[in-house]
Amino acid sequence: MQCINNSRMKCLLYTFIETLSLAIVLSDNPYDILGIEKYATAQDIRKTYKHLARIWHPDKNEHPEATKVFVKMKQAYELLSDAERRRMFDQYGVYNTKFHSPAPKSYVLKNQASSDRFENFFGKQFIFDNDISFFHKMSITMNNFEMKLVPRSKNTPCILIFYNDWCFRCMRLIDTFKKLIETLERLGIYVAAVNSAHEQLLVKRTGVIDIPSLIVVLEGYSYIYRGNISKLAMVEEFIRKKIPHTVAKKIYDENVDLFLGGWIDNRVRALFFQPRNRTRLRYLISAYNFYHRVAFGFVQLNNTKTGLVQNRYGVDPMLDTLLIFNEDIGRPLEMISMPEIPVQTLNKIISLNQYLMLPRLSSQQVMEDICPAGWNQLQKCLCVILITENSNSYNYAYTAFKTIARQTEYSMKKVRFAYMFKEKQSTFIHSIAKGFTNNQDSQIVIIWRRNGTYIKYEFIKSSLLAMDTKAHFKSEYAVNATRLHVTNSIHRLLKSSEEFSFEALVQNLEDEHAQTIIDRWFSKLKYVCEYLIENLETEHILAILSLAGTIFFMIGVGYIMVYFVRAEEKNLKVSGHLEGNGKLMIQTRSTQELKLHELRAEKYNGMVRLLNPGCRTIILVTDFKTRSKLIPLFHKAVWPYRKSKTLLFGHMLIEKGLVWYSELLKLSLNESTTLNINPRNCVGTVIALNGHRKYFCMYHAKHPETNRDKKSLAKFTKHTFKDVNDAEISTFVGVEPILLLEENLLDGLSNWLDRLFEGSTQRYYINYWPDFPMK
Repeated sequence: MQCINNSRMKCLLYTFIETLSLAIVLSDNPYDILGIEKYATAQDIRKTYKHLARIWHPDKNEHPEATKVFVKMKQAYELLSDAERRRMFDQYGVYNTKFHSPAPKSYVLKNQASSDRFENFFGKQFIFDNDISFFHKMSITMNNFEMKLVPRSKNTPCILIFYNDWCFRCMRLIDTFKKLIETLERLGIYVAAVNSAHEQLLVKRTGVIDIPSLIVVLEGYSYIYRGNISKLAMVEEFIRKKIPHTVAKKIYDENVDLFLGGWIDNRVRALFFQPRNRTRLRYLISAYNFYHRVAFGFVQLNNTKTGLVQNRYGVDPMLDTLLIFNEDIGRPLEMISMPEIPVQTLNKIISLNQYLMLPRLSSQQVMEDICPAGWNQLQKCLCVILITENSNSYNYAYTAFKTIARQTEYSMKKVRFAYMFKEKQSTFIHSIAKGFTNNQDSQIVIIWRRNGTYIKYEFIKSSLLAMDTKAHFKSEYAVNATRLHVTNSIHRLLKSSEEFSFEALVQNLEDEHAQTIIDRWFSKLKYVCEYLIENLETEHILAILSLAGTIFFMIGVGYIMVYFVRAEEKNLKVSGHLEGNGKLMIQTRSTQELKLHELRAEKYNGMVRLLNPGCRTIILVTDFKTRSKLIPLFHKAVWPYRKSKTLLFGHMLIEKGLVWYSELLKLSLNESTTLNINPRNCVGTVIALNGHRKYFCMYHAKHPETNRDKKSLAKFTKHTFKDVNDAEISTFVGVEPILLLEENLLDGLSNWLDRLFEGSTQRYYINYWPDFPMK
């Protein structure tokens, strides 16, 4: 290269570019061309290619070999970005940009003629794999979704691909789906398909609208992916966002000890060290798989806040490192460092170390894993359990028992050690009540699970657990004695000829880590919010805003109307047209109605004794036979006085109030003798009661007070009475006995009411109002 009239720095740059271009042109290895390692991910390949393309693009680089270098880089990138072609190159060294895996023999023979004609007409770019049976092989039903996939999604991300047999786009994307499935399964994601034409209930359950669709199922909840299915990076990013944030906890120097020391949740601790700001998706998926058994923390090696953690455990700053801690924060139990840890290696290491050295039986799943059931002697597995309490005062028993478990040498397939809190698993403790001693702080029991519910067990006499608390830490002899009892009991019970002391039927253990009602509601609320955010489109938002605006407008109009109504009520009250209880004082049908109240014991005080001064109650006396005739006549007579606020109108059945009526007359006559009153003669009587001043006025057609106007009385007797021998008529009226009909009893009531309000009627005063009978 000539460097005439150029700066020294430019000469050096061109020299470097020329050397690099020569190396690229001479190399045939796509990894060497791009300058990456064989274990590089698709993201690393794409990032490297973009970086080199900006340098070697012929429009930006004047080097004479820039075009050749750029073409070779592009060919290398196309090969390595295709998962199938990359696999063929890694295995067989096939480096052909036009290489494609051959179609099945049956497919070629069956479709050779048609595909040739199709290819000749449209061109080779329109040929694709349209074998719909690819989806049929991994299709599931609604029952499989409910019974298998939903439980599986609690620890494994699941992908559902919705298709149908007549979906042209589904067939066109089969190659894309194959690459997608291969990549996702390599990360540890379960993939299945659903025929939307046959599983309509499952389509409604997941909310799928378009075909094809991709659904991510996590913890039983379904999330619809609405991005481009053919772009793997977008699918991976969607899965990453949906994995719960509680799975990955950021660890720094200040919180590492708190994280590693939280053994009370019965989970092993694992630390991921990685020289990048973003966690790999495969690590997040592995953390999600073992989240219930292992607590995961992620440490960024390029962060200044994690320097002490790196130095403490001697982590290589350039490699991905996994450390697993089991009740010892000073030294990890397992350690692995690689540029990129494979999923299989990662899951294998975590699965072998997912339980503490002395695990707690905190759920039925832990019981199944720690103490597997075995019916015969070959499958016999003994589980040595410490029964204690969740309190710091009982840590001595836990520490001593963990020491015994470490020193007892038996195969893990035959003997397991664990502990449980008796206040958490009270149902299980109650099932093994035989042999259990409540006066001891903690006890040791050996069980053999014959099946899911039937166990055999035997308690061990432990001198360690019967001693004083301080003695547990000081006496090595007590620990050795207890270990000897445990060893001898295990050796004896493992023999086929030995029998356990007790047997019992037990229920499943309580899940101590199960979500509370509040947590479940919060989880559902979070899912609903995420679903609305992802599924709300522009037209939906506009419709919601329109509805909200309509509601607020109606509320505003209603508030304004209420405001004006209240202002009008104030004006009416000021002008006297509105009562205090809010009723208008105008002539309406409701105010013109006259209500008659029946005088009974429960209404007696309100209608008589508790009347305000100046108020009176006018009562009509009837019986069961005449009430239907007299009440309408009484109502007509008192109708003109309906507007008066000082009057209250009612009626009384003489059969119910005869005793009260007799006592009232006796008090007005000031006689102590008993009155013999014929109830039939009392019908048609009208009594005006003044409760405050204790007097009453009386109207009756035969009462002598009606004899004041002779002409009116003669006219009255002429039309209403007939000749009859009646002593009472002659006594009250003073004329010859005549017959008085029921419909004529109230003919003179209107004139009497006029005299009543004039004050000219006779008043009968009493000392008190007699009690009204209850029956």
